[in-house]
Amino acid sequence: MLGRIQRALGWLLPGLVVKRWMLTSGLGLIVALFGASIWADLRPIYWVIEGIFLLIGTITKFLPRSITGPIVFLVGISLLIWGQSRSFKSIQNAIAPEKDDVLIDALRAKSKLNRGPNIVAIGGGTGLSALLQGLKRYSSRITAIVTVADDGGSSGILRRELGVQPPGDIRNCLAALSTEESLLTRLFQYRFSSGTGLVGHSFGNLFLSALTSITGNLETAITASSRVLAVQGQVVPATNADVRLWAELENGERIEGESAIGNVRSPIIRIGCYPEQPPALPSAIEAIENAELIVLGPGSLYTSLLPNLLVPEIVEAIQRSKAPKLYICNLMTQPGETDGLDLAGHIRAIEAQLASFGVTRRIFNSILAQKELPPSALLEYYLSRGAEPVICDWNRLRSQGYRLFKASLQESKIISKSVLRHDPRKLSLAVMRFYKKYKRDA
Repeated sequence: MLGRIQRALGWLLPGLVVKRWMLTSGLGLIVALFGASIWADLRPIYWVIEGIFLLIGTITKFLPRSITGPIVFLVGISLLIWGQSRSFKSIQNAIAPEKDDVLIDALRAKSKLNRGPNIVAIGGGTGLSALLQGLKRYSSRITAIVTVADDGGSSGILRRELGVQPPGDIRNCLAALSTEESLLTRLFQYRFSSGTGLVGHSFGNLFLSALTSITGNLETAITASSRVLAVQGQVVPATNADVRLWAELENGERIEGESAIGNVRSPIIRIGCYPEQPPALPSAIEAIENAELIVLGPGSLYTSLLPNLLVPEIVEAIQRSKAPKLYICNLMTQPGETDGLDLAGHIRAIEAQLASFGVTRRIFNSILAQKELPPSALLEYYLSRGAEPVICDWNRLRSQGYRLFKASLQESKIISKSVLRHDPRKLSLAVMRFYKKYKRDA
């Protein structure tokens, strides 16, 4: 009983946008009654007033006014609350009878998320999806701008055989932002392990590719998939062009293809793409213009992050934006891509990419990086594979004007003995702390 009363009173809490409509409904009822009375030549008003006075007089003969008034008042309020709570319960049963969440709790959570900051997260791969999975706890106004340069695995096969843009990174981001039942999300991420022609493909990749063929473009396919998965926010490709990456190596060699770039054995000098200067989607530019926070990373430097910065309009929009901009560094270097590259080296690569479009002013002044990783069997495994923690000379970078933030970002619950990843909760918490600190200092 107490729980019901608390839930009923919860509808009166601020931020749910319910009280104003309850009052509006009550006022509408009163006005309608007055209109009906006027229409009936005012006689019903006299009858009602006389009836009320008669009832009040009868009641106060037996009980004093000091007792009768509060009792009648409480009875009326109780009926109002009970009626409203039953109405909302009926609505919940009609809309989502299988949901365990109480409607008021869902509305309260939705209201809180709607007041969250407008966040733009730029990148690709598992790093971006981990960030999105955590950020959706703080805001529903999230835009993921995702690279479409992948040419390996399932995405590469679909790209070559169907002529569609690679759906893999987009699929991961849609699943990360999904608020639908876990079974549906698992279906979207399901990867076939048998079947001629199906082995290695994920259901989500096939679904997005089929929708792209039906609708004519990937952006429309993403919109339809977002409705199916009840995505909180939006996922936007960096460009709708058929982008193919190339990389120039220190030894003078030029490598083509995203999958080949991730396995080079000579340091990368710079990257580019065909076609040059691909156009950005208007929705991506609009999201950056409205952003209150712009985040780059985490993710593979040359194959997930920098490909987004090969789109000139995206770079120009980031440069124009007054929002705080945060770069999130990887936990470890990646053999064949960032061997021996420290945090300063990652920053230099990003700034060199921006400079190729004439951006001379530093854009990403703030950096979020992992604290020193504690010794572990998993770390030893990475070291044996040629990866090492990204080293950071904090004093040197601070002297160059960077704002540095350190936090424990690694996943403590090891899902796989061979994978060291960012923890979505820790990562998003660190990002939101940076944002709140920026707002306080601004």
